[in-house]
Amino acid sequence: MDPAKTSLGKMLLEEITPVVMVLRTPLVEESCLKNSLSFIEMLSPFCDFNNIDVPVRTSSDQPYRLQKFKLRLFYESDIKQPDIVVAKERLKQVITEAGEKDRSDLSTDPLDISNILASSKSEISPSWFEIFNKELVRAVSFSEHEAFDHPVACVSVVSSKDEQPINKFVDLFNTNKLPSLLNDGAMDPKILKHYVLVHDNKDGPSEKATKILTEMKNTFGFNGCHLLCINSSQDEQVEHQDNPWAPYKFDSSPSQDLGRYLNIDDFNEIKDLIQELSSKHIIPYMEQRVRVLNQQISATRKGFRNQIKNLWWRKGKEDTPDSSNGPMYTYSSVESQIRVLGDYAFMLGDYELALSNYRLISTDYKIDKAWKRYAGVQKLGSSGRQYATRCGLWWIEMLKMKDQFKEAATVYFRICSEELLHSAVMLEQASYCYLLSQPPMLHKYGFHLVLSGDRYKKCDQIKHAIRTYRNAVSVYKGTPWSYIKDHVHFHIGQCYGFLGMYDVAFTHMLEVLACSHQSKATQELFLREFLQIVQKAGKTFEVLTLQLPVINTSSLKVDFEDHRTYALPGSTSVKESVWRSLEEDMIPSLPTARTNWLELQSKLLPKHKESNICVAGEAIKIAIEFKNPLEIPISISSVSLICELSATSDEMNSDASCSTAGIWTNEEHENLSVILTAANSILLANCREIISDTSSFSLSEVNISLGGGEANLVSAFFELLNEFAVT
Repeated sequence: MDPAKTSLGKMLLEEITPVVMVLRTPLVEESCLKNSLSFIEMLSPFCDFNNIDVPVRTSSDQPYRLQKFKLRLFYESDIKQPDIVVAKERLKQVITEAGEKDRSDLSTDPLDISNILASSKSEISPSWFEIFNKELVRAVSFSEHEAFDHPVACVSVVSSKDEQPINKFVDLFNTNKLPSLLNDGAMDPKILKHYVLVHDNKDGPSEKATKILTEMKNTFGFNGCHLLCINSSQDEQVEHQDNPWAPYKFDSSPSQDLGRYLNIDDFNEIKDLIQELSSKHIIPYMEQRVRVLNQQISATRKGFRNQIKNLWWRKGKEDTPDSSNGPMYTYSSVESQIRVLGDYAFMLGDYELALSNYRLISTDYKIDKAWKRYAGVQKLGSSGRQYATRCGLWWIEMLKMKDQFKEAATVYFRICSEELLHSAVMLEQASYCYLLSQPPMLHKYGFHLVLSGDRYKKCDQIKHAIRTYRNAVSVYKGTPWSYIKDHVHFHIGQCYGFLGMYDVAFTHMLEVLACSHQSKATQELFLREFLQIVQKAGKTFEVLTLQLPVINTSSLKVDFEDHRTYALPGSTSVKESVWRSLEEDMIPSLPTARTNWLELQSKLLPKHKESNICVAGEAIKIAIEFKNPLEIPISISSVSLICELSATSDEMNSDASCSTAGIWTNEEHENLSVILTAANSILLANCREIISDTSSFSLSEVNISLGGGEANLVSAFFELLNEFAVT
């Protein structure tokens, strides 16, 4: 399989490639900045080759062709170990920017778990993970213990406007500003050198530059010198449709200004320069270095006799100064030479040779107790957490390539650090691996999302916390996992409240109020946070789903106090059809005459046999059970009925319905319990108007107090001012 077609291969071809150190004069940068580009930014789009097709031979003279290749260009001042604080800030910036882009999705409903499972792999995992992982890898670049980031070549760049340009070339490499890797002896200063003369066509014809190029070739050699002419667009600016420099420019420069004086001739010159540097200089130089080093190491360290000799007679590095990372090795030591050989072979695609040298040198590092270097040639080491993270990310990509997502999730968990933000991203990536496992491990997916959300929230990455919590909601919806559901809804509500999205926060807080399974302290916490959000919102909420108090609809009773009988009170609830059947047996109906108004009413309601007959001024009693699910005492005031008046219709549904609505305020008891004053309204009955459209009724109000876990039967009355049939 082509490595470039796999995630791991793309990552390695992007990050583990030869480094070129660039030295330049200020006048070079001045000419490039006319295009809002530095010299390196100007060259960068042309340093990635998808079909370079360069022949290479392995150490055993087996030929193959190098198709994919990339150069990484760095100024000498940037070839150093990144500052830990700066690296962390960069990682934080990547996460924050990703959260801002997802802001528009916060107000929408989360996807159902079935829809998530139906999505493609690329859609399930957020795209910014790739950027974050790249930044993690870059945070451990330019280490002294590995040669991946040690420059294989140096390009010195001078402007044709510089005075005494030949001397400038010499001075650039002799400066004391060279990287510490060179000055400390960790890297061989005898690297490939290339000399480039930049001529700005806006400064005039290139005759002078041509003469300087001839002098350069006489001084530094014919093959290592090159003339690069730029800014050839003299009259008007060039507009690039698909600007090749936009992906390499991270500041606020407008994209239309990038390369505005570079025309097609400049493009071709830059391409030719980079292609010649790669195919005719750097690749052959690395290939030759590999062959020479392999011959030397084979003669002294490879083979059974040499390995036994080294194992039994080798001593630790007592003659070199120790450091916190173990003994130091200069570039001329055999250990450094073996490591360079392995790294160069790796970058040239000779992975078998690279692996054999990593195994060879690991024994030396172990004997010398050079643990950082030892970890650098293993999968995951016990020291060097950052390097272990990088190796873990590569390992994960290998597992993903084999569809071993469960194992990949385990590695994500192992490379979590104590740093909360780093841990949050790793746990979230692990959750998606559990989701992509076959079969999907939904509970592990949801649980790791919650862990990730908790860490995002602690790091004030509120938008990311909401995103992970919302995805977890889809897992636990409809399950009996009450505690984790409460945890998720409560923290989502808090996060939305922090962002000022009070309507959504209010909705999630309602999900946790009737939490009878929680402790009293947790109930007070939920209720207090709920009331704070209502207070911050500064407006009235009409609540239709509030379960505080819990209303037992099955306990609903409607009593008609019409005094038709002086029997026990229970007889008042007997259905009207029973009374009617008794009356019909005792008093025969006369179709030609009206005996009383009751007979007329029964004829007007042929479709409602079970309707009760009421008269104006008659009191109707409604009784229903209210229960406080919390351990906190609550007080409920102004409980009243809402009666819906409607005309008689054949399509009228005679079923009773009920709902609740509330407007909440609060006061705290001295014992920290909370009193709720509620104007609760209950629709308990559909009242059908019989005679007049202007009929009305009077309502009573009820005030009750419920202790923790207490249930009470609440009664309310309404008085009909006209004639009704009530179901």
